[in-house]
Amino acid sequence: MHSKDEQHIKITADGSTTVYSKCFDQHYHSIFGAEKESEVVFIDLGLRLAFERFEEVNLLEMGFGTGLNALLTKNFAESQSKKVNYTGLEAFPITEEMINQLNFDASHLHILPWGEKVEVNDIFSFIKYNTTLQDFQSDQKFNLVYYDAFAPESQPELWTLEIFEKLYSLMEEGGVLTTYCSKGYVQRNLKAAGFMVEKHPGPPRKREILRAIKLSWHD
Repeated sequence: MHSKDEQHIKITADGSTTVYSKCFDQHYHSIFGAEKESEVVFIDLGLRLAFERFEEVNLLEMGFGTGLNALLTKNFAESQSKKVNYTGLEAFPITEEMINQLNFDASHLHILPWGEKVEVNDIFSFIKYNTTLQDFQSDQKFNLVYYDAFAPESQPELWTLEIFEKLYSLMEEGGVLTTYCSKGYVQRNLKAAGFMVEKHPGPPRKREILRAIKLSWHD
């Protein structure tokens, strides 16, 4: 995170913890339930469908953050005996002090070196990059994207048509993108980039969330 950023731990409504960033004036997850939000937006809406569609899931997460989404993904993949190759992007890593204060243990993922792929076990491979999405390049095609950037109010540059066009180009046909943000212009930008956009019920205190599908030419 920015060198002058102030962070503190917040206990959310479901008892799980998240981090508040003063620099971005944002919490990393919903204060109405961090773990519940991750489960609804990313596991239930994204990972479950990807497991149905693909033999092996190549996952890109924009916003590794606290590691909660990666941890829940690893745990669910292990419970289903389904292979996940996880790639996380994080331009502003949280501090070791914050990692140690979280009440879920993703420390084994945080301590892994940046830019090196690690086979955590037979089910879950992991690599994280300390970079922005704008600077990220990959020859790999992803079939699942967790889009967990800070809200448009804090990072408007991450919710543009250009960003979603880049993600579209990084994805396989039939690939799935999920995000907590359902603002009208986000939906319009996703559609303009080529995605089919679905609205789904959100976690507590969130009316709608989005799932976007990269269509093939035949859809």
